[in-house]
Amino acid sequence: MLECDRLGGMKAVNPWNLVDRLVLGCLLALLAFSSRQAEARNVTVSLSVPGAYRSIGEAILAIGKDGGTVRLAPGVWREKLTVAANGITLIGLGAKPADTVIEWSDSSKTAGGTFKSATLTVTGDEFTMANLTVRNGWGLKLENPPSQAVALAVTGDKAYFEQVDLIGRQDTLYANKGLNGRMARQYFSECFVEGHVDFIFGNAKAFFNRCRIHAAAWPMVMLTAQSRNASNEDSAFVFDRCRVTAESGTGEIWLGRPWRDYSRVIFLDTRMDTKIVPAGWREWTPGTTNRLPLAFYAEYRSQGIGASPHQRVATSHQLDARQAREWRADRFFAGDTGWINAARKAVRSELSHIRR
Repeated sequence: MLECDRLGGMKAVNPWNLVDRLVLGCLLALLAFSSRQAEARNVTVSLSVPGAYRSIGEAILAIGKDGGTVRLAPGVWREKLTVAANGITLIGLGAKPADTVIEWSDSSKTAGGTFKSATLTVTGDEFTMANLTVRNGWGLKLENPPSQAVALAVTGDKAYFEQVDLIGRQDTLYANKGLNGRMARQYFSECFVEGHVDFIFGNAKAFFNRCRIHAAAWPMVMLTAQSRNASNEDSAFVFDRCRVTAESGTGEIWLGRPWRDYSRVIFLDTRMDTKIVPAGWREWTPGTTNRLPLAFYAEYRSQGIGASPHQRVATSHQLDARQAREWRADRFFAGDTGWINAARKAVRSELSHIRR
């Protein structure tokens, strides 16, 4: 190979020098790209930190499909979000969940449907959230007409939530299966869920560990509306060592009603610190008797003023210790709890640094 020298003459060159330079350039570019990618997997959202993202949506897009952690500075982040990528973690940097809030105000009517009204929609798998509040403000404003207004809609598999407050009124938490009916496993630990009509609803395999379920003031409150649609579907809502409370002025409080025929909800060792209608469970439509006989509604050792084991509707079940064991987390998830343990470990590590 020839190239021109400085004086215009020709001289022979070693072609391998050119190749070496090309390879080296490619390697440097690749390293720079990899470095940017590594940085993008752990990002901060803040209005005051130099170099931080200014919105949660931008941060999630920056992380991309490979997943990563988004740390949110305290404040109210008014965004309507969808998380479709796998492996995304959202962590609030405040001292408590109420310090960092994701809020939007949409209703079924304004958004074009219940499932479009969600402040946060999670369709990606292995999603983790901790130390945050997700709120739909629609029902909190007295001037707004009553409507379904979802705070969190989650249909991804292996979703883990710890110390997350979910605030809404009707249809606060939509915990459901994924695309094409794929079952979704979801674990809520030490969370707070507030609402009134059917405010925990859907057809996921969802487990609530030591959560507080809080009824907002309303003439008639339905804690759950689980929608298992067939006897062979492996879905249920399980509340283990949770606590049920209510705002003053709340009317009738029911544990749930069947959104679909084979609805399945189990309360284990739950403290009911508010009055519950003694029957506990009721039909979707009053005056009919077509769904309760097919639903599986059960309790084990409910305590507090809302516990009325001998007055529950005849089709419900009071479990013994052996039966209750079948609904604890390890059995409920058929021994596949490694994803829960891994997410819990990562969250606790994050929170220990935040709260030092």
